[in-house]
Amino acid sequence: MKKLVIKDIAEQLQVSKSTISFVLNGKARQHGISIKLENKILKYVEKVGYQPSRIAVGLSTGKSKTIGMLVEDISDPFFSSIARVVERSALSSGYRVIYGSTENDTVQAIDLLQAFRNHNVDGYIIAPPPGIENYIQELITDGFPVVVFDRDLPGLNCDKVLIDNFDGALQAVEHLVARQFKNIAMVTLLSRQNQMEERTNGYLKAIDDAGLAKKIKQIPYDLEKPKCVEVIRKFLAGQKTIDAVFFSTNYLALSGIEAIRQLGLRVAEDIGIVVFDDNTNFELFSPSISAVAQPVKQIGEQVTQIMLNRLQANTPAGFERVVLKTTLIARESTVNEVPALVK
Repeated sequence: MKKLVIKDIAEQLQVSKSTISFVLNGKARQHGISIKLENKILKYVEKVGYQPSRIAVGLSTGKSKTIGMLVEDISDPFFSSIARVVERSALSSGYRVIYGSTENDTVQAIDLLQAFRNHNVDGYIIAPPPGIENYIQELITDGFPVVVFDRDLPGLNCDKVLIDNFDGALQAVEHLVARQFKNIAMVTLLSRQNQMEERTNGYLKAIDDAGLAKKIKQIPYDLEKPKCVEVIRKFLAGQKTIDAVFFSTNYLALSGIEAIRQLGLRVAEDIGIVVFDDNTNFELFSPSISAVAQPVKQIGEQVTQIMLNRLQANTPAGFERVVLKTTLIARESTVNEVPALVK
């Protein structure tokens, strides 16, 4: 079936295309269109189920009813879960969401922001890689609402929904200390991202408070998994006193668990593990993996509500900064004792 366009409606009702457009965009009174004709057009549009193109509406109203969302990797469970919450919440208010993955690459992020702008999106929800502060500031200066989430860009004034990464990491390492682990290493990314620095600072605070020696291994973000496994394996093999590891991301933990297996070590019995950012698979592992869970649903709801408030001009003049707490989920990987066999 041929899709209806404004021209078809105009021909059927024997009025001009501009008259149809003015009515559909709520500008009938401004252009002297009678209530009777307006109602006639609206009833016909409802009858035939006409849906205007969002791009066309955007060109005529300056609003596309579309939100652009930039994440590090849309296939990552953390970001995809947040995106689902954002999409559902936005849709209930008549907005669509389009996505892009930056792969933590500044140039790619800038290209995506430009593509979103060319698409006439109304607002931007961004998990920013380093180096795009000026481009985000340009969006804000031009009047676009921007909500930054997951990682901060200090010095950039905009709405932000963040996680208390420092406290989450602190609790994770304090948990290992309480379980009597004495040589606790941290495997993290070689990254200038604010959230990674906060997680490292949380680790260092817990280690210093316990009077233990710090051991940190930084791994490049773009390292392929086999190489990442190899780097972690060599690190652990060269530090045989390590009895526990705090991984700053779940994908580093997956590589780390493989490295531990290759070394012939047993999780919980030979080496404890706690991970920042829970993964639905971690509780299914044997032994199950202790993790810091981020409030995914809250993050998605908060960023969407702030964005919708901005788009609907229903918000205070000042920017909002929301900092959410994490939850430590203790599982079998941090038991630090082998149960006696039942004879």
